[in-house]
Amino acid sequence: MHLKKLVARLSLLAIMILVGSSISTTVSASSKPIIVGSKSFSESKTVSEIYALALEHAGYKVVRKPNISNSVVFHAVKTGQIDVYPEYTGTIVEAYLKKSASGKSASQMASLAQNVVKKDGLVTFNYAPGDNRQGIGMRTSVAKKYNIKTLSDLQKNASHIRFVSQGEFDKRADALPGMNKKYGKYNFKSHKDYDDSLKYKIMSQNKGDAAPVYTTDGQLATSKFTLLKDDKGLWAPYNLVPLVNKKAAKSHPKMEKALNQVDAKLTTKQLTSLNKKVDVDGQNYKTVAKNWYNEYMLN
Repeated sequence: MHLKKLVARLSLLAIMILVGSSISTTVSASSKPIIVGSKSFSESKTVSEIYALALEHAGYKVVRKPNISNSVVFHAVKTGQIDVYPEYTGTIVEAYLKKSASGKSASQMASLAQNVVKKDGLVTFNYAPGDNRQGIGMRTSVAKKYNIKTLSDLQKNASHIRFVSQGEFDKRADALPGMNKKYGKYNFKSHKDYDDSLKYKIMSQNKGDAAPVYTTDGQLATSKFTLLKDDKGLWAPYNLVPLVNKKAAKSHPKMEKALNQVDAKLTTKQLTSLNKKVDVDGQNYKTVAKNWYNEYMLN
């Protein structure tokens, strides 16, 4: 009888030790700071800061690593140098994994991105409605003058339009060559290449009328510029999505819910507004992120 009691007590002690060890490991992993990275442009930095605030609000310690080069950020999250950063479904599929995105819907693109990163030890959470894809923007005054609202309208009126481009856009299969193939040849009044960072300045100075843009550019939130509708669906969706190291996601179980709640509210309009505050109004991205978080996540 005494032997049975001894065995039972030893078994219970072993279970307690195992459970205690498991809890200790979980607590230790969860207390490790989450390293939140970003690329070097305004939208990525602002959203990254919003992610950081959400994770801190969820009770996690956060280390911020902004301004990571596009060429190394994917490798950084894959190797655990950072734990999460804001990426785009289209970028994951087309740029990093060299897969075709032609004709894909937002949900199809997100599913493809989710599936293909698994082999790299990565996961994606819910994608945001915010879509930062390729587009064409115009000076609003010129768009109104010729009643141009779509890429089809632009093609029909191309002879009146001075196109502000840059070398890469002229050559990429999914850029101007893709426009010519999908909509018909664009015979612009003039076609000049400039540094991409100058496109809005060139148009503002009345030296050009239309240019390649991204659909969440802050300048598109002003009355000066108009985004044309891609009415034949040339360009694939590039929805914002958290790209996460799987080990970090597993060891920080509240991380997914916190970032999904943020992304659910980051529409294209919201992203464009955030970018306007930083790139047009000159506000600090951390201030912009904090104000947005306080308004949309805490109220």
